[in-house]
Amino acid sequence: MHRQRGYNLIELMIVVAIVAIIAAIAYPSYTEQLRKSRRAECAGGLTSLASAMERYYTVNNTYLGAADGGNPTGDPAVFTETCPVDGGTATYNLTISAATASTFTVQAAPTGAQLKDKCGTLTLNNRGLKGISGAAAGLTPQDCW
Repeated sequence: MHRQRGYNLIELMIVVAIVAIIAAIAYPSYTEQLRKSRRAECAGGLTSLASAMERYYTVNNTYLGAADGGNPTGDPAVFTETCPVDGGTATYNLTISAATASTFTVQAAPTGAQLKDKCGTLTLNNRGLKGISGAAAGLTPQDCW
């Protein structure tokens, strides 16, 4: 008599359960790591926007007018409006949130896949002061930058 060899249902279910447990642990960690890498990339983009603002100030002796239409606030005319700065699906929107003749604050607001990011909106001013708004309780700028 010839006996068939193979896996029985119990062995198969054990393997499926192990894979499900590993996936349940790994997937949230993976998505959080993606959010962190997008946030870090946009923090660099926000710093580049601040540098563009400084270049604008050097030429014009004011930060006013660096936004689209010569406005003091809004989408920047001196830099790209989204992160990643080299194109692709936008994860943050870059804006000039406040500008006077001698000061500015720029911000990166999450959009799309980054809306679930625990750090919320990143901010940077002309003195290099980094901040966050709309972040989860207990987070500091150092945690998010």
